[in-house]
Amino acid sequence: MNKPSLKASLAMLQATANFLDQGSANATIIFYDDTKPASVDINANSSAKLLVLDLQNPCAKSVKESNIELFPTNAGVAIKSGTAKWARLFNGEGIAVVDIDVGTDIVLDSYEIVIGSSVKLDVIYLSPQL
Repeated sequence: MNKPSLKASLAMLQATANFLDQGSANATIIFYDDTKPASVDINANSSAKLLVLDLQNPCAKSVKESNIELFPTNAGVAIKSGTAKWARLFNGEGIAVVDIDVGTDIVLDSYEIVIGSSVKLDVIYLSPQL
């Protein structure tokens, strides 16, 4: 597979950030405790949902030399206890954008989510795959 340059990759990430802001609602990150589907086109198992976090709108804070920083999420309250295994990012129209591996693509202080706990992501970077 051909890989674009860093500059082109950052432009694509900026376009992704703009796509996240589309719609009347805020973009969201939803964490799940089951196996990640093979593609974003496959609906997630709603009974595996642990937590929903809203991104700010606009979500992009700054474009750096090697990544794009997003604003921190709003705090969300866990709706179920479990171990976060993956997350799905949706834009403001509810369109699935990307599935994220927890522990690899996203790092949390703790992967154990407890029902009723307040969770927030303070730092979010989108990095190109070079």
